[in-house]
Amino acid sequence: MNNPIKVVCQNAGLIKQLARREVLERYKGSMFGLLWSFLNPLLMLLVYLFVFSFVFQLRWQGAAGHAQFGTVLFSGLILHALLGECLSRAPGLISGNAQFVKKVVFPLEVFSIVSVVTALFHFCVSMLILVIAHLLASHEVNWTLIFAPLVVLPLALIGLGLSYLIASTTVFIRDLSQVIGVLVTVLLFLSPIFYPLESVPDTVRPLMYLNPLTVPISEFRNLVIWGKLPNLGVLAVYTGIAVVIFSIGWWWFQRTKKVFADVL
Repeated sequence: MNNPIKVVCQNAGLIKQLARREVLERYKGSMFGLLWSFLNPLLMLLVYLFVFSFVFQLRWQGAAGHAQFGTVLFSGLILHALLGECLSRAPGLISGNAQFVKKVVFPLEVFSIVSVVTALFHFCVSMLILVIAHLLASHEVNWTLIFAPLVVLPLALIGLGLSYLIASTTVFIRDLSQVIGVLVTVLLFLSPIFYPLESVPDTVRPLMYLNPLTVPISEFRNLVIWGKLPNLGVLAVYTGIAVVIFSIGWWWFQRTKKVFADVL
């Protein structure tokens, strides 16, 4: 079985090239080009701020004014977008690249890695918008955001593990691609994005932690918006779970990829 670290090191140039092409081709032919990677999350921030703050008149305890409420929402949305992009693209990574499976000796593992790297690129752009918006709303940038990688990287590792699991399973069960879109939407509303975790009834709250977004959203919001230090104990457990999920996804991908060519 391949070593994931060895795969990344041996194919670092290929991963970089494919990720760059993926980002550029997404906006190829559009008037604003790569600028859309900045405009899309900005428009998303403004729309959600208008709908939930001005239309539904929702408030978040501790948030001073509409602008800061918008940053509270956006801090959760960009993490959901990170995982959602990994999950949404996963079904087509192998079944949509049959030519590489059948005819070329190609490291199929890089497709999921490229997907996660691309998602991280868009997350970083959104993160920049969040920091600027928070600065305008609160007139400060919390130094605790330097701990953000402790939250984001385990989530990306979970996204990578699930990407391997979904990409390989979709080769055999094509209907899985129809389920993933629904799952991403379900995760959106079952995550503490539009409501604080404390508002969930005590009887149900433990179930919220089955959602891979609950811990990172809560911790990320504390770091960036409220300026609180990370809960290292919680993040250590979450990172351990992320490693387990990645290991399962990697193992399943390596076990099944030998028959991809036969099925496709």
